[in-house]
Amino acid sequence: MNALESFLYEISKFFLTPVLVLLCLMFVYALFSLGQVLVEAVARARQPQGQQPLHRYWQRHAHLGTDGLELHVLKQLELQRIVSRVAPLLGLVATMIPMGPALMALSDGQMADVSRNLTVAFSAVILALLAASISYVVVNVRRRWYAVDLAAIEHDAPATAGATAANKPARAHDPVAVMAVEGAL
Repeated sequence: MNALESFLYEISKFFLTPVLVLLCLMFVYALFSLGQVLVEAVARARQPQGQQPLHRYWQRHAHLGTDGLELHVLKQLELQRIVSRVAPLLGLVATMIPMGPALMALSDGQMADVSRNLTVAFSAVILALLAASISYVVVNVRRRWYAVDLAAIEHDAPATAGATAANKPARAHDPVAVMAVEGAL
């Protein structure tokens, strides 16, 4: 190996531990988010439509208007969307980094090192795909809930916001369609 190849190899090795730590954090966060969605699903089944979290936020922040409400929804979904998209990328990184040492060990006949490196590689990608899958489901369930809540709030906005909604021109879009388009990006 020449100096440049050695330098690149050492840099890539340096990133293995931080990537594995991030993947573990993303997996824990995905499980936490799944638990939150399950608790919220039970609460939504028990509460009337006007008592959903987004409705309560609207009651406290009606002065922000429906644009502010949509921004709040996007902020609520942002971290979960990031995890659902970044986890597979980090899983690929965590898979590729140990593959180099595994191939080098294979050429030297050190099967124990090959096995150890492949175990790290495949465990990382499995963990990443699980974190991404869980986050993807959570994001889509929450997106649907928020879209329904937004539609209900915009339908009731003149009655609940009083003069603020009366002075604001009618919205020209359907919030369900906006959330669907947002999910397609």
